[in-house]
Amino acid sequence: MPISRSTIGTVFVGGALSVTLAALAYPSMLGVQNASTNQSRVIANTRWGPLTEADRNFVVFVRSAGLWEGPSGELAMKKGTTAAVREAGRHLVIGHAALDASCRKIAPELNITIPNQPTPQQQGFLEKFKSDTGTQFDSDLANILRVTHGSIFSTIAKIRATTENTLVRQLADQANDVVLDHIEQMEKTGLVNFDQVNFQETTPPKLPSSQVTPPVPQPGAPVVALTVPRGVSADGIPTGPSTTTPTPSLTPTTG
Repeated sequence: MPISRSTIGTVFVGGALSVTLAALAYPSMLGVQNASTNQSRVIANTRWGPLTEADRNFVVFVRSAGLWEGPSGELAMKKGTTAAVREAGRHLVIGHAALDASCRKIAPELNITIPNQPTPQQQGFLEKFKSDTGTQFDSDLANILRVTHGSIFSTIAKIRATTENTLVRQLADQANDVVLDHIEQMEKTGLVNFDQVNFQETTPPKLPSSQVTPPVPQPGAPVVALTVPRGVSADGIPTGPSTTTPTPSLTPTTG
């Protein structure tokens, strides 16, 4: 059953993720409440090339997206009423675990603070999936995740085309492969209402920064790691080229 425009609008808390990157302000990294509007501003010169605000925000965004889309995939594997929805869930779990590993690998190298929780907006999506049952769950999952992945797809391309930072470029390559796979998986469910999804992607209402900003992690808090549940196979699932920077010590999964 196609998700209605009103349902998408409500669950989406008034907006789509295409506006998230430009609006993202992360106080723990900037020391201020609002990020500069100049996303091309270089905020650090690293051994892998200059790091801009857009680069930094992209790494934070990819990490934040995985913190709700990975768990959404686990829900799909358990609650999906069709094989296609359950398979889409498997792709979400595997793909975002791979992206998460890359984010955790490069963030210390680039001195980027990454969140341990998704944004309030993203948490709202996850809570919706938790409360859904039956075919309503299938429809909401397919349409909401088709919107979110479709909205970020063009941003990935822009980052890939403009960044001068090698590690960010590698993450964009990987994200491109994973996000395209997830778009295709949502479409394979046969539940995507393209007219409504396209409307949401092209006319997203704006959200306050508090809704699209991940909570700042507590000082000294261990880094939460997305993991693949035991027994879930990664066979046949694109995870993209991983980053090649030396792996730092990782904190065991928490939460």
